Amino acid sequence: MLLTLDQTSPMPIYAQVTEQVKWAVTSGRLKRGEQLPTVRQLAVELRVNPNTVARAYAELERMGLIATQRGRGTFVLAEPRHVPEREREAELTRLARTAVAEAAALGYSPAEVARAMLKLTEQEDNVDA
Repeated sequence: MLLTLDQTSPMPIYAQVTEQVKWAVTSGRLKRGEQLPTVRQLAVELRVNPNTVARAYAELERMGLIATQRGRGTFVLAEPRHVPEREREAELTRLARTAVAEAAALGYSPAEVARAMLKLTEQEDNVDA
């Protein structure tokens, strides 16, 4: 599962995991019935304490988005819903902010990130054509 954590964010790590899984479910990237990684697997992937992932999964269960079946795993319950444009825009802004912050940590300027994104977009357009 592709999640990105922002260590500089004031939002706790468990909340970042919760929000990103919630977004993946509501946007349809994760489908109803799809199995999620185990707590331990996701914790290793994200390099966080397993209790952090367990807390996020518990919150998602309370929301009715996922369910854990003992001995079988954790599965998506919810159907995707239409995501309002402002939520889509907020998620895109969050992703862009994360990309700019990670690039800045490596010494790149926002302008360099923008050029790289534009180049990537142009390459994607050429593949689709």
